[in-house]
Amino acid sequence: MPMKITTLLITALLLSTAAFAQKGVEDGSKYGHGEDSVRCLENLSLYAEYYKQKNLKEAFPYWQIAFNECPLSTSRIYSDGENMIQAMMKKEKDATKQEELYQLLMKVYDQRIKYFGDHKRYPASYINGKKAVSMLQYKKDDPEVVKEAQALLKQTVSERKASAQPAVLMSYMMSTVATFKLNATTAEDLVDTYIEVSNIFQKQIDADSKYTDKLIELKNQVEGLFAQSGAADCGTLASIFEPQLPDHTQDLDWLKRVNRLLARGDCTESDLFYKSSEHLHNIEPSSSSAFGLMQMYLKTNDLDKAIQYGKEAVELEEDINTKAKYHNYLSIIYLSQKQYAAVRAEAYKAIALRPDWGKPYIMIGKAYAAGANNFGADEFEHKTAYWAAVDQFAKAKSVDPESASEANDLIVTYSQYFPGTEEIFFRNLKEGEAYKLGDWINVQTTVRAKK
Repeated sequence: MPMKITTLLITALLLSTAAFAQKGVEDGSKYGHGEDSVRCLENLSLYAEYYKQKNLKEAFPYWQIAFNECPLSTSRIYSDGENMIQAMMKKEKDATKQEELYQLLMKVYDQRIKYFGDHKRYPASYINGKKAVSMLQYKKDDPEVVKEAQALLKQTVSERKASAQPAVLMSYMMSTVATFKLNATTAEDLVDTYIEVSNIFQKQIDADSKYTDKLIELKNQVEGLFAQSGAADCGTLASIFEPQLPDHTQDLDWLKRVNRLLARGDCTESDLFYKSSEHLHNIEPSSSSAFGLMQMYLKTNDLDKAIQYGKEAVELEEDINTKAKYHNYLSIIYLSQKQYAAVRAEAYKAIALRPDWGKPYIMIGKAYAAGANNFGADEFEHKTAYWAAVDQFAKAKSVDPESASEANDLIVTYSQYFPGTEEIFFRNLKEGEAYKLGDWINVQTTVRAKK
């Protein structure tokens, strides 16, 4: 073959090969074609080997070539790149280089969406969630970035719902609180976010067993974030949740959530708190919820309601000490109503459960002292009621040293109302002898004179 023809053939072959060589980023193929496909495969192999050895410094240059030239080759480019860049950002001290790495990280997310956004397991919504979390991680002090991340997270959670990653849900809540403080989100929108995130966490808790405790912890953190956000004031909570109450009177989760928010916001005297507590108690009655209702109605001076729920608390309670405490609370309510016999009846029930507790004896003594002016037929008999009262105070400190201080103060106070020596003499009585009090008090006591 003549030299001229041979030269022409070689030249044509080289030209055809060069023409055939093309990067994947240019022709939309996985690896490109010709020499560029070889280059792509080599760089993928080299970066993967160094990455496997955790030698990120050597892996990174080869990764960059693969990332830029053959973006459709594998989704691993993006997950590995994300990990490498974040590891490098932890060590980088130079602000300019930090910013370059941050921008490259954002490009990794965007390019992954461009080429693998339709991935069945990790679609665009999943990637956007990761991108927004990283934006907040590295730019949480930049208001514009926070707003952008919050919008991305809102879209992500809306699309992924119960499959949203816990980190995305937490970031969504935190970014919404942040944008609320920047006046870029309304209180109502923040409440909606709180409800949405809480509901999703609850679904994940119900469906999971391995990470249940952690999910419960995160759900509680979400509640804490909302409670401290500034949006959870009593007026806002009432304006948002009160209109919803008629539709949720049988919704246990809704009632519990609203009840907790109102309690955390110190809104326990609001009408919504009372109503939600009653509905909650009707669905899931317990001694503690009944006791809580009793305390609420005490604050509003609705004593009949307070007594109703106090009695219910006693009936539902199984612990002896707690049941005794509830009886004693009822005796306090009856004392405020001047129902002195009822005070003593409740105190006796408490004593039967806890004989070594001084408080119920003190309540009986206070009932005797409070009813003294209406006891008996004359001034002297009025004063004898104080003997019985002091007897109860003395009993309290004898059975319960913790009650001694209060009992001693009461003994000093009410001993001043004992009959005088002359009054006792004119009644033909002697100090120290037994004396029977009749009427509703109906106890045996001892004659004593005022000192």
